[in-house]
Amino acid sequence: MTEVLVVAGPAAAGEYVADILARAIQTDPETVLGLATGSTPLPIYAALAERVRTEGIDVSSVSGFALDEYVGIDPAHEQSYHHVIDAEVTQTLGLNPERVHVPSGNPDTLESAGAAYEEAIRAAGGVGWQILGIGANGHIGFNEPGSPIDSLTRQVPLTEQTRQDNARFFDSIDDVPRHAITQGVGTILRAGHLFLLAFGEHKADAVARAINGPVSPEIPASAIQQHPNVTVLLDAAAASGLDAAEYTVVTGTPAGV
Repeated sequence: MTEVLVVAGPAAAGEYVADILARAIQTDPETVLGLATGSTPLPIYAALAERVRTEGIDVSSVSGFALDEYVGIDPAHEQSYHHVIDAEVTQTLGLNPERVHVPSGNPDTLESAGAAYEEAIRAAGGVGWQILGIGANGHIGFNEPGSPIDSLTRQVPLTEQTRQDNARFFDSIDDVPRHAITQGVGTILRAGHLFLLAFGEHKADAVARAINGPVSPEIPASAIQQHPNVTVLLDAAAASGLDAAEYTVVTGTPAGV
């Protein structure tokens, strides 16, 4: 079932998801989180870190699996997702670095990196809670339009639009990698619960097509329709392509948490 909630903005969405994740970790100290990068999930990490600090939540046994990584980038590079996840998630939440995983973008090991990452996720018991953003073209992770719905972790080429969108993080477009390794759509669908967040009018069309359009590789995020446990959190602008009857406006925190 896809639950669509409209909240006041990114901070409210972060508080909402953090409440749920905090209770999940307290219930199961070995909770496995699916980690997204970019600006969209940052309010979740900030709000969850505050709960960990103020409520004394033990996160020493929590595991995390990042969605993706650039191919051919030094893990120490400030724009590598190894670096970003370490700075924005591992250190922020106080996770054990040995339990936080990012797929390897090493060109020398790409042939086996996807299968190795899939096995690591399986060995951890699978992702319990997957955080997702959505691209304006409907991508999730680095699964660009055309990605098979049953795809697994693999190397993918990045579209020019995605490279342009990410160029703001680099010195120039020429520095943006042309390939990435990403969890597949099928990998993402194996998680126990999906949180998909989107903010801004530029995401409205992709959101509407993901929720209401046909399930299609051309809109990879449309695959969420096949998952039994999905929570979509939007601001009013991102929800502008939906009918009011299709979502619930939320002004507080989740009931019972």
